[in-house]
Formats: sequence, C-alpha cells, structure tokens
Amino acid sequence: MRAAVVAVLTLLAYAVSPAQAQPTPPLRIAWAPCPEDAKVQCGEMRVPADWADPAGPGILLTIARRPALDPAHRLGALLVNPGGPGGSAVDFTFDAPTFFGEQVRKQFDIVGMDPRGVGRSSPVLCSQDLIDAKPSPLVETAAQYTAVVDYNRKLAADCAARTGPVFPHVDTASVVRDVEAVRLALGEPQINFYGASYGSLIGEMYAERYPTRLRALVLDGVMDHSANVGTFLVQETDAAQDSFREFVAWCARDAKCVLRGQDIDRIWADLMVRARAGTLRNPYDKLAALDPAGLAQAAFSAFYEPQWYSFAYYLRDAAGLKIRPKIATPAVDIADHSFPAVICADWYLPITGFPDLHRRLSILAARAPQMLASPLAIQATVDCIGWPNPPTNPQHRFVPPAGMPAVLLIGTRHDPATTYVWAQRMAQQLGPKASLLTYEGWGHVNYNRSPCVAAAADKYLISLLRPAPGASCPPIEPQPFGVG
Repeated sequence: MRAAVVAVLTLLAYAVSPAQAQPTPPLRIAWAPCPEDAKVQCGEMRVPADWADPAGPGILLTIARRPALDPAHRLGALLVNPGGPGGSAVDFTFDAPTFFGEQVRKQFDIVGMDPRGVGRSSPVLCSQDLIDAKPSPLVETAAQYTAVVDYNRKLAADCAARTGPVFPHVDTASVVRDVEAVRLALGEPQINFYGASYGSLIGEMYAERYPTRLRALVLDGVMDHSANVGTFLVQETDAAQDSFREFVAWCARDAKCVLRGQDIDRIWADLMVRARAGTLRNPYDKLAALDPAGLAQAAFSAFYEPQWYSFAYYLRDAAGLKIRPKIATPAVDIADHSFPAVICADWYLPITGFPDLHRRLSILAARAPQMLASPLAIQATVDCIGWPNPPTNPQHRFVPPAGMPAVLLIGTRHDPATTYVWAQRMAQQLGPKASLLTYEGWGHVNYNRSPCVAAAADKYLISLLRPAPGASCPPIEPQPFGVG
C-alpha cells in the first residue's frame, strides 16, 4: 500500500467552518493498482492529525477505489464504510463484488477510506498482551471497578505512545472532515454514501456538516447518536435479549437445530453457573476459560449473521457433549485496537463509581436474564471509565440542515447491535427527509442478505426513488453455514 503515490493536500483553509469558506482545492490523488487486487486503485493523502491545527503534525489516510464497470453511465462515487468502529473500508472495497449488486458496481466508483486510526490509515496500535488482559465488563465488586479504571488508563497510555499524534483525534467528527477531503481530492461535486453500523454515524455527521455535498445517503444498521448512557445501555440490552429469544424460538421450529426439543434456557443457565464458577471452557479451545461476559459475547457474535446453526452446536459442545481441537493462532506483539479510542471520543457515557455501575448492571440483568447486558454497549461504557481523553464529539440530536438529500434508513426488526429503535428514532429526527425500510428478520446489516432490501437500496442509489412509507421486506430464515 505504501507503494501508492502520496497526494499532499493544501488544507489550511479547513481551519474555518464550512459556512465561512470552502477548503482550498487539494491535489488529486495519484492512483496505483492495489497490491491486493489490481482491479482496484489505491492511494494515500496527508491530512492534519488535528483539524483544529492544520499546520501541525499530519497523518496518512489510505483510500481504495474500484472504478465503475460502465464509465459511460457512471453516476459518481459511492463512498462506503462497513462500521466497527475499526472496520476497514479499504478491505470492504476489495470485497465489493460480493456485497454490492452489479448495477451499482456498473454505475458508481466504489471508494473506501480507512478512517483515521483504523487499518491502513495511521492505525491506533496497542500492546497485544495488554489487550488480552482486558478485565470483564461485568464488574461485580469495588475492587474490580478500581482494576478497570487502572487498566483503562494503562491501555490509553500504551496506545497513545505507540500511535502518535492521531490518538486523541479519532472521533467521527474528524473522520467526516477526512471524508470531505477525499471528496475534494476525487474532484466530485457530490458524493453518495453507504454506511453500515458505525459507518452510519459517519454518514449522519457528514450530512450534518456538508449537506449539499451529498447526492444519496444509505444508512444500514442505523446509529442514534442522541441517547444518554442509561438509554444507550437499556435499548442495546433489550436488542441483545430479543435476539436470544429469537434464537430460542427458531430452534424450536427448525428441525435442523441440533438442540431442538431441548430446554435451551436450562442449558444456558447451567453454562452461566459454570462460567461464574470459573469451570466453563471454550468448546473449541479447552485451555481457554469462559466467564459470563465471554459466554454472552459468543452468543452476541452469533446473532450478527445470524449464525444460529453454528451457535446451537457451540452450546451443545460447551455443555460437554463434545470438545473440538483448538485452532492455533500466531502470536503478535502489537495490534490495531481503535475501538475504545473511537467510542470514548464519540460518546459521553458517565459512570460515577462502582455503586452507579452496579445499579445499572442490576437493571440490565433484570431486563435480560440470559444476556445480562448488551456485550457491545456494556463494553463501550466500561471502556470509557477512567479514559483520560474526554469525548470531543458527544451525543446530540440530529437536526436536518437545509439542502441535505433524502435518506434511506434500513432497520432490521431483530438487530442485536444497532437496535431497530435507533432506526425509528433517526427517522423521527430526520422527518420528511427519511425513508425507513424495515427488514422483518434477524441479524446486523442486511443489504447483502435480503434481495428485497438490496433492490430497494439499489433503486434509491441509482434513481433516487425511495420506498413507499411503511415499506418492509420479509424475513429470510437462517441457513446452515459455518458448522463442523
């Protein structure tokens, strides 16, 4: 990737707001074939680590572009982000043929920029040993709470030392400035944007800051960046618990579920007892203990696709009926680890001390007796306890600015990670600018899993025609894969 030619931008004008002045036009990126895929072009450009100090230290952003297959009918550039935070948009661009339909690939250049701090764009780097030592977010004692605070401060110091000047500036507001720099470098008067999961927040905030620079905006797995810490935890925990109940209901109706006819709630409760006692092992790595948070995370991860068939086997094996061999993984010294740095920059999730956290965990466990809490939301909240850098891009209600285009929101009824409630709330905040398309099934991000969703999204991207109010797509029953 470093073989790509670096385009150095003249960006001093970014120091003023977009209402005051437009940025100085940058040089175009000099593209070169990507080493990973010669059909994709790669390039780099330099931007300020801190947009408030454009003359200060710079960082390199890496961008990939898959040119439109039908240049004569090209509609522009479709910038994409797969979410995370921590997902690589460059890799997503490499994988575009397996995700986006042929007509979209014919008429749009698909462009992915790894966000600052992620992947190939000046990544946040941390000690792998320290990452592996992360304490459980399900804190049970005051001593454990103190250990979490100490750990978070130690992790932040380690990551800051290894990462450099970008570390305190990986918030999504800064990423949005980078996206605008990419638009200028591409020479596009407007861009189209597809944001999945956390990538939807990039799209939302780009629309806030640069509304007239957007032609079309698709948000799949919608973030609501207005929830306070209590609402955030409760809504996300309800979504995780709902996904568990949907898994149980599926297993009762599908003859191919290996646990059909068994009491899954009882199996799960027994596993949780063993997890709390420290006697539960990962069925595919018998040397690795599973605590309650680890067991809940295994379920949560399975709900994304959803990988229900595989998860049923996992529960069966964890219960002791079968142990599979460990899959060896190579040892590493440092690793990309942008999640806490991004979350703690974008979210104000105040916890005043152990009593406050204990009270919140008790509320969540009462709402979610199987999942206990959303693994994603509680990890995000606990990660920020004691984090030394205050949030620079805290939550706020979205107010549609003048000139922004209509937005297609894709919400999944049983999404474990970005609750359907968030899609509804964003639709309310956007008002007439929003069209909410509901996928009535399961999993997280469904453009590439539901032909109905894909058809509606493609139609909007190409023709700007939105679905009718109240439009929905039928659920598709999960299929076996990843088993064995």
